[in-house]
Amino acid sequence: MTKGARDVLLRRALASDAEAAAAVWLRSFAAALPGVVRPRSDDEVRAYFRHVLVPARDTWLAEAAGGAVTGVMVLEGEDLEQLYLAPEWRGRGIGDRFVALAKERSPGGLTLWTFQVNGPAHRFYERHGFTAVEWTDGAGNEEREPDVRYVWRP
Repeated sequence: MTKGARDVLLRRALASDAEAAAAVWLRSFAAALPGVVRPRSDDEVRAYFRHVLVPARDTWLAEAAGGAVTGVMVLEGEDLEQLYLAPEWRGRGIGDRFVALAKERSPGGLTLWTFQVNGPAHRFYERHGFTAVEWTDGAGNEEREPDVRYVWRP
């Protein structure tokens, strides 16, 4: 039997979760965005999770039975900063649950950036009522990759 979103707990990340959250981010980024060059090393990404995202942001995890971290979402006010799922857990409704949680925590609206090359992300966010409002050449992001800003308003 395939495990789905109902078999996964969404919970706030603890300091002890930073390494597992970073590992999900690294695996997901590599799988979803193979052509995008990351400006930071794996160790720098882990340190960012450990010192910034988990302690200073509204960071949430998806945790499967047995404790495996299957997804991570980071909010900063109305900004949906990060939403990444372990590649083997995509398409099971966890992202849908994360977006519902983000909307609940920011009922006035949300904004996010995603890369223009990430067609699956565009379709996912549009399905959840987000609208593309700005396209850039990537000069404003670390990856220097063209991106698009999405906004959701209730």
